[in-house]
Amino acid sequence: MLGSSYNVQPTLGCVISDHTWIQYSTFFFYPILTGFLPIIIASSFSILAYHNVRHIVRRQLPIVRRKLEKQMTAMVLMRVVVYVCVSTPYSAYRIYVTNYPTSRSMPMQYAIGRLIQAIFLSITMINYMISFYIFITFSSRFRRQVKFVLVKTCWQRWKYWCCFINNRIEPENNIEIHNIQIESDENI
Repeated sequence: MLGSSYNVQPTLGCVISDHTWIQYSTFFFYPILTGFLPIIIASSFSILAYHNVRHIVRRQLPIVRRKLEKQMTAMVLMRVVVYVCVSTPYSAYRIYVTNYPTSRSMPMQYAIGRLIQAIFLSITMINYMISFYIFITFSSRFRRQVKFVLVKTCWQRWKYWCCFINNRIEPENNIEIHNIQIESDENI
């Protein structure tokens, strides 16, 4: 439905032409659906996890369990902080571009706008890749598990596949040459 309100204008490119959809994109879609709503949901769950860890500390649980809960909470909190930092710039940029499109008749400004969009989109894509590095940084148990998987499992498979030593017993090739010489001697 939103796609039907786009028009291709020679100087601006593909832009939203309906004023209602511009208002929708400006005041609801980018700020709420792609901006604040995911941030609020992620933040509230991380706060709940933090309160859960504080509650676990007061209970009588094994030290190992408490340590793991703290690591999990640190990972969740850092994941939310990174999410907020990498998703906010692109949403703000999209709101700006929707309201103030840049004309293609001004090539330098248009190129700068496209460059800024590419940079913000790349920063937003970091959100989907950075979890592994956050977990490696904040969890010793995750580091041990990654080391186990990479060293014990993957390395052993690669070593077996790449450096396969043939342990089968085979006859020597010299025997065939010797038999050919015997046959040739008999024919003489």
